[in-house]
Amino acid sequence: MNDIAASSFFDPQVIADPFDYYRAWLPKSPVVQLSDGMFLVLSYDLCAQATGEVDTFSNNFQGTLSGAMAEDGDVAAILSEGWPQVDTLLTADPPVHTRFRKLVNLAFSMKRVAAIEEDMRGVVIDLIDRMAAKGEADFVQDFGIPLPVAMIASQIGMTNDDLDKVKRWSDAFVDRLGRMIPKERELECAREVVEFQHFVKAKIDERRANRTDDLLSDLVYAEVDGERPLEDAEILSIMQQLMVAGNETTTSALAGGLLQLIENPDQMAKAVAAADEGNERAIINLVEEVLRIESPTAGMWRMVLKDAELGGVAIPKGAMVQLRYAAANRDPAKYPDPDRFDMERTNARSHLAFGKGIHMCVGNMLSRKEMAVAYSELLTRLTDFRVAEGHTPSWPPNMLLRGLTALPITFRRRA
Repeated sequence: MNDIAASSFFDPQVIADPFDYYRAWLPKSPVVQLSDGMFLVLSYDLCAQATGEVDTFSNNFQGTLSGAMAEDGDVAAILSEGWPQVDTLLTADPPVHTRFRKLVNLAFSMKRVAAIEEDMRGVVIDLIDRMAAKGEADFVQDFGIPLPVAMIASQIGMTNDDLDKVKRWSDAFVDRLGRMIPKERELECAREVVEFQHFVKAKIDERRANRTDDLLSDLVYAEVDGERPLEDAEILSIMQQLMVAGNETTTSALAGGLLQLIENPDQMAKAVAAADEGNERAIINLVEEVLRIESPTAGMWRMVLKDAELGGVAIPKGAMVQLRYAAANRDPAKYPDPDRFDMERTNARSHLAFGKGIHMCVGNMLSRKEMAVAYSELLTRLTDFRVAEGHTPSWPPNMLLRGLTALPITFRRRA
């Protein structure tokens, strides 16, 4: 294991299952140089440090976010039929980021999350009933995807007939972000982005004409301290990011967490007992441990604005740094026995699954609530979860996001 080359990080098999790589390199160097202009940050402390030094490690990586072929003439021609990508949350630094964050925080408040919890629980129970009627399911397709898709879709005025669009659009954003797709898929993704933009622009216009009680209306009408309202391209940028943040990552965490419970029967027993007792605190800590060990946002880019140093490693201006949250969340200096899934881990909530500091995921409260409601209802209504015979879980390679694409399971209704 210790002979793993630094450059092998780019191997698709390593991207899909990177934990041997982290175990090999973290003790040797918490910062790994991959090439002249690219570095990985693996340790918890250094990832946390870099997230706080926004003047040095910048989030302004719009070019990366736009995909590996955004400058390709064919791709650019398709994207020109929509609205320009603008820096708002994920790809902005202060003071630009500060303004957007204030406005979006109004829309993504605890009050908003609490207001949709009843609807959320109804969706969860309906999905469980549908699975139970079949007696088996692909948990990703039958539960992990439709729950967060339904939640984000309801907040932008979409109906049940539109849910497949949210998934298609999210997949397109994620594939572009991963930077590991051929040109044919880049072109297809560009068309999906433009379709998404025109769809949501129509919804924006509807809300300007008639305000409704949902997240999109909150964004359209958001105003803080005399700030000008958000423009169309800005709302589209934010909604695009929320579509991924509130969708793909929650799907990955839900499925990965269920697999952890199945593979760790002692933890499954504790989780079932907590759900039966209505022990909300224990379920919340379960969610945090799932987020820590699964880390669906496995890493995030930073642009280096000036010569810097992390962990004794010199990083030159102009370099690209990737903060590997999935490695940091299994750093033994922070988490004893880090590869062990332990829903009673006392410092589970300190994880970096949502990032840290000013760029901490704005949708983290919604995602946490969806997971807590989902596990509570699943464990009180179903039992004897097993991975379907003959199925071996696998993760497709993606530079930034990591999640199961399928999880066939069997189970029984609880008496």
